[in-house]
Amino acid sequence: MSEAPGKSAPTPIPQVSGAEDDLGLGHLLEMREAPIELFQRMKDECGEIGECDWAGTKVVMLSGAEAQEAFFRAPDDQLDQGAAYPFMKPIFGEGVVFDLPVEQRKRTLRTQALKDEHMRGHAEVIARETEAMCNRLGDEGEIDLLDFFGELTTYTSTATLIGQEFRDDLAKKGAEFAQAFQGVERGTDAFAYVNPYMNLPSFRERDAAREKLVSLITEILDTREEEKRHCRDLLAVMDSLIEPNGDKKYSRSEITGMIIGMMLAGHHTSQGAASWTLIELLRNPEANAKIVAELDAIYADGREVSFQSLREIPLLEGALKETLRLHPPLIILMRKVMKDFHYHDYTIEEGKLVAVSPAVSNRDPDHFPDPDRYDIERYLGDRREDARNPWAWIPFGGGRHKCVGSAFALMQLKGIFSILLRRFEFEAVQPDHTYANDHSKMVVHLKQPCRVAYRRRQDVMVDQDTARAVEAREQETAAARPFRVVIDKDLCQGHAVCTGEAPEVFELGVDGEVCLLQEEPRRELRHKVQQAVQYCPNHVIRIEDL
Repeated sequence: MSEAPGKSAPTPIPQVSGAEDDLGLGHLLEMREAPIELFQRMKDECGEIGECDWAGTKVVMLSGAEAQEAFFRAPDDQLDQGAAYPFMKPIFGEGVVFDLPVEQRKRTLRTQALKDEHMRGHAEVIARETEAMCNRLGDEGEIDLLDFFGELTTYTSTATLIGQEFRDDLAKKGAEFAQAFQGVERGTDAFAYVNPYMNLPSFRERDAAREKLVSLITEILDTREEEKRHCRDLLAVMDSLIEPNGDKKYSRSEITGMIIGMMLAGHHTSQGAASWTLIELLRNPEANAKIVAELDAIYADGREVSFQSLREIPLLEGALKETLRLHPPLIILMRKVMKDFHYHDYTIEEGKLVAVSPAVSNRDPDHFPDPDRYDIERYLGDRREDARNPWAWIPFGGGRHKCVGSAFALMQLKGIFSILLRRFEFEAVQPDHTYANDHSKMVVHLKQPCRVAYRRRQDVMVDQDTARAVEAREQETAAARPFRVVIDKDLCQGHAVCTGEAPEVFELGVDGEVCLLQEEPRRELRHKVQQAVQYCPNHVIRIEDL
């Protein structure tokens, strides 16, 4: 946690080298062209805390698990997330997401679709959409990963997070919606840190794309009215809300902004992570073979993809987490300092930006041995490198502002690959170095083209050793030792996964936070509580042996 300074003057924050002083841009051009190299140099030169300059905006970078914990645990009135992203306002629009007060912003992001009771029905929807995409591919050919997974995750995210009716309406607009959405994402150019309203091609494209999205959403709603269709999806709910004076609560522009926010959360992360997962599996054929064998064994009895079947796929889950570690969707997370922020002997003054970098933290050798190696077994057994120190593995952020859709994203990706890897074999068709990210935007994307070849699998062979290991995991039960349950309520986001796993121990309070019904449950409930610990998206629950 942050510490108040002592009586002596605070220690000056080290300055990173390489600023373009002659141009007055500081490190802005490097931020736009090679941001990860800049962040890593800050850590190497300055240690836990260092400062850079983005055309006059001072940005302090915190590195290391202890400093990052202080960052993530800081209260909103000291480090404000929304105030750090003014350049997102033209994307979301006025009165939406980051343009809202903190508490209202939290309520907006906590959609009911991400609650445990709804999550349990999403797996079948994701499987249905993935099967439909697979059926369109034929027996062999080539796909561009970003295009393929972009379309697939658009359908899975809209069907689950907004509603099947919106997904069906969206299918009629298909290419138009996808093109406009990508145009909006291009508005996250690093120059937006200076002025998001500059007369730049990417910003003009952003504004035109947002107007197009408003037009498409309006067309869908107008068509529903003309056809007298009474829909019950989230889009219809938002459009039907009325203020006490009789006016509609949300304009079409505000509704579009909320849809953009949900799509960025539910679609963008999964699109990039899915693309990179397949690339990494092609780079690491041994890992790919193990995962395919795991999937063939789990589904050998003909079972369908379901919420429960997606719970116990450790190697595939490890591959997805390893992809997110090496290729986090956001390479920097920022807050604006609203009141002086103290860390050890340093003071970060009000008005500055303070940040952490998942791209640097996720490759910290202190927490991830041989950090550049793609190792899908980092997350198995006692290693659990994602949970051992949740302030180091931060592809989804951490603390109170950790991505509320992190559990959904992992489930969505597991559902997609549970089908895709059992239906097809893949092969790279480009030189390996051409599979790379474009880091000039805050919303990181793969550079295109990023193509692979596919061929439908003919025979599914089940590795008997893998099959027995899967069966052993399904039959494993926890040792019945006495224990105590502890919750870090400061970090709980109210996903309520634990209430689904162990309703005898956890319940959701009226304030949306999880409460303990039993601090020391009886021994036979230990396995259920362990499931709650394992699947809690924020890792806020722990078990202590008595």
